[in-house]
Amino acid sequence: MKIFITFLILLPGLGTLVAQPEKIKSMQDWDYPYEVREAALQDSLRIAYIDEGAGPFTLVFVHGLGSYLRAWDQNIEVLRRDFRCIALDLPGYGKSSKGAYDYDMSFFAGAVRQLIDHLELENVILVGHSMGGQIAMHTVLHDPRKIEKLVLLAPAGFEAFSEKESNWLQSVYTSGLIKATPTDQIVKNFELNFYDMPENARFMIDDRMYMRETVEYDRYCGMIPKCVAGMLNEPVVDRLADIALPTLIFFGSADQLIPNRLLHKDLDPGHVAESGHRALPDSKLQMVPEAGHFVQWEQAEWVNREIGAFVKE
Repeated sequence: MKIFITFLILLPGLGTLVAQPEKIKSMQDWDYPYEVREAALQDSLRIAYIDEGAGPFTLVFVHGLGSYLRAWDQNIEVLRRDFRCIALDLPGYGKSSKGAYDYDMSFFAGAVRQLIDHLELENVILVGHSMGGQIAMHTVLHDPRKIEKLVLLAPAGFEAFSEKESNWLQSVYTSGLIKATPTDQIVKNFELNFYDMPENARFMIDDRMYMRETVEYDRYCGMIPKCVAGMLNEPVVDRLADIALPTLIFFGSADQLIPNRLLHKDLDPGHVAESGHRALPDSKLQMVPEAGHFVQWEQAEWVNREIGAFVKE
């Protein structure tokens, strides 16, 4: 959960770095690669999601900080051949409802649980990336019903922060700082997500630029610090032993976001990954070479193969 993470995994979509004749006015205007559905849940909460494929198990994909359901493009295209695949926009992101929510881990976990119950899903494999991994763990800790296994990709929540470190990080993440990030820094921050950022991921940079022109952008910039505070204020690092589900963990060996390079210079991704793996009672760890924080995109073939085998075990 490095200081740069706010700017690194920001809302993806379609486009190139050339100017377009009309600015995107709303996140609702984005084109998604699959049919978008909407679930009306409690308290006027609306969750946008895609539902592809069929099979005895349902994979529910939870994206990370600043991302959205297109974070899973490289995975759903393959895994839907054998499984039902559902990817959602978390509240405040993408095409889901925006509001004065808490945006902490309990809130997001509650939204995931509501969607599982609303769709009457069974045999769920909960798949979370980065902040989505911490949300997935909170979902299981709150209520493991219908969830059979966990897949965690570069999850937030394994790395421990002292109270002093937590307070400092929360003081750094401000809406003003997010809004003031210059274009060249946005590009550099995105590239830090990857060992070697592939061309087919460059649309993430484009849409980060376009998102600044949307009507939701001010609210978005105010939401991100709340998400960061939620991760810090609701850690799971001391509760991992309570997660009894079979769990598959992926970490990119070249992850530049976890551990935090400013606060924990002496740690490396393998150290954080191994500590979480040891604490989870029924887990498997895969350190993926030539992969950064966005491991499911950069090494999609590896990740898809291993997820498929794990689900079928």
